[in-house]
Amino acid sequence: MSASLHEQPRLGARGARFGYLALALGVIAVLAGLYLGRAQDDGFRRFQHAWLFACLFFLSLSLGALFFVIIQHLTRAAWSVVVRRVAELLAANTPIVALLFAPLVILALRGDSGLYPWVDAQALAADPLLDGKAVFLEPRFFGLRCLVYFGAWALLGRWLLQRSLEQDGASDAAATLKLERRSAVALIAFALSANFAAFDLLMTLDPAWYSTIFGVYFFAGSVMAFFAAMIVLLRLLQANRMLDKSVNVEHYHDLGKFLFAFVFFWSYIAFSQYMLIWYADLPEETAWFQQRQHGSWAVVSLVLLAGHFVLPFAGLLSRHAKRRLWLLSFWAVWLLCMHAVDLFWLVMPSVEHQGALVRPMDAACLVGVGGIWLFGLTRLAAKAALIPVNDPRLPQSLAFENL
Repeated sequence: MSASLHEQPRLGARGARFGYLALALGVIAVLAGLYLGRAQDDGFRRFQHAWLFACLFFLSLSLGALFFVIIQHLTRAAWSVVVRRVAELLAANTPIVALLFAPLVILALRGDSGLYPWVDAQALAADPLLDGKAVFLEPRFFGLRCLVYFGAWALLGRWLLQRSLEQDGASDAAATLKLERRSAVALIAFALSANFAAFDLLMTLDPAWYSTIFGVYFFAGSVMAFFAAMIVLLRLLQANRMLDKSVNVEHYHDLGKFLFAFVFFWSYIAFSQYMLIWYADLPEETAWFQQRQHGSWAVVSLVLLAGHFVLPFAGLLSRHAKRRLWLLSFWAVWLLCMHAVDLFWLVMPSVEHQGALVRPMDAACLVGVGGIWLFGLTRLAAKAALIPVNDPRLPQSLAFENL
């Protein structure tokens, strides 16, 4: 244990090289996506949807991490200390997504309705159902709300990381106590911003449709994807001989339990949302699901039912599945793919009315945003040890065992 207590793993030169490689690949992919978007000859309408899909995928990982870090401080959790720094780095990476998302906001402010149809004021006024939402569906107000959302996430993520780094070099636990005392307010800020951001960024793609629990649906998928990403990242770090003395099967077991819990929670919210809308049978609500129940979109819906719930629920149910790291890693990768399918299912029917069609542009945007996001992550990680080396609960975390 003494060796682990003094372990201060850092990405080092190898991490920096990986970051620049990811950046180069990301920039090339973005240029390829722009070229493919221009070839569509639709005013980059399809490209905007692909870009939104990619931004939301990586934003969801950072938001899930932000929630996890806040909850660990709020509950004064000890088991998670050795894995918390990786989550802190993910949570602090939201400014990168904000920069990448900014062009979509700028286009909306300039009156481009290719992504959000309500940007067209004449179309908004002509629809009695949308006219009552005109105050909310206003480009400048939308831009201001996005500034608040991303600003709050960036401030929270960087504050959590900076206080944790401050604790690394402190002689007392003052920084940790400050994090614990202010985590309740941070959780409220996170809950409100994530909920309303889901309404703004996703639900307004179809401005006539609404669901009061849509924000919870997006939150559940984000947290599930974060736990899957954490398992994959930790396995990759250990494959490169980092954190192998600190993170063990006991920590993976708890991460697996959280992953399983949010697979179930996402499924519960998805079913609740569908059941309530089906039962009420209101035209302005059912149209959204009807579009996703016909043609090839119905196939995607069935893929989500099986791949996002039935199969991983059965696969992760056993205690052994959470302690066999190759199996847990498989389900983590599987669920990251299913999360991407889920976001694709949420975004693309707004532009792909004839059916579920995956285009090379979608992959280019996902790789482009991912490469730039990974570069930002490695730059953050270069400044810090990968575990909170002076956290007062680190010895408890290193000695943690599941019952």
